[in-house]
Amino acid sequence: MYQKQIEQLIVLQEVDDEILTLRSEVEQAPQELADLEAQMDEFRERRSRIDEKMDILKEQQKKLTNEIEEDAGKIKKSKNKLMLVGNTKEYHAMMREMDSLEKLNRMRDDEQTAVREELTRQTDATSSLTEEMSDVQEQYGALKTTLDERLEKASKKLDSLGRKRKKACKAVPPPILGRYEFIRERMENPVIVPVSHGVCSGCNIMIPPQSYNDLQRGQQILSCPNCQRLIYWKAHVEPEAAE
Repeated sequence: MYQKQIEQLIVLQEVDDEILTLRSEVEQAPQELADLEAQMDEFRERRSRIDEKMDILKEQQKKLTNEIEEDAGKIKKSKNKLMLVGNTKEYHAMMREMDSLEKLNRMRDDEQTAVREELTRQTDATSSLTEEMSDVQEQYGALKTTLDERLEKASKKLDSLGRKRKKACKAVPPPILGRYEFIRERMENPVIVPVSHGVCSGCNIMIPPQSYNDLQRGQQILSCPNCQRLIYWKAHVEPEAAE
């Protein structure tokens, strides 16, 4: 009876570990999808910022072009009028005005070059971002296609494990099962561990000699005095491990 209970507790622990893993997968799968959706939202936001910046740059480029053409027209007109100037004072005033306009247009040319360079950088950034978005969209599509199938498969497996768990629980006395459940809720796995050469494999600490002797008799299920896990003598489950 004792050995049967130990075996069922070990089965129960294996089932619970598998259930825990499956539940984690079931929770993680939709989260993976949500993470990809969040990544896509971030991409769209970045694309929106790039588009907004490019619109500003294009507007700036258009404004500079118009200003350069307008002032170039003024310079041309001034040059045509220069020969008709009647006195030196007016001549020098027109020359200063043309110099000022030409200097201003040179500055605009430099600014226009900087704008073109920035537009090129933003275009490259758009291309790179589009490529990243395409990769994530592909991952998203593949994951979404298989998600329902994965969840359905996991759900069926959980149902099967639930039935297996009930069967294992029936073979364990309620007080022992209660101890098992109590430990499992409050401690990291595993709950039930073997003892070999007098050492608890759960905490790797030697158990007292008297407890070890009682454990080897195999008359009742004991707990490790140090970590409180349920313990069993390894040789009771694995005869070849007899010490």
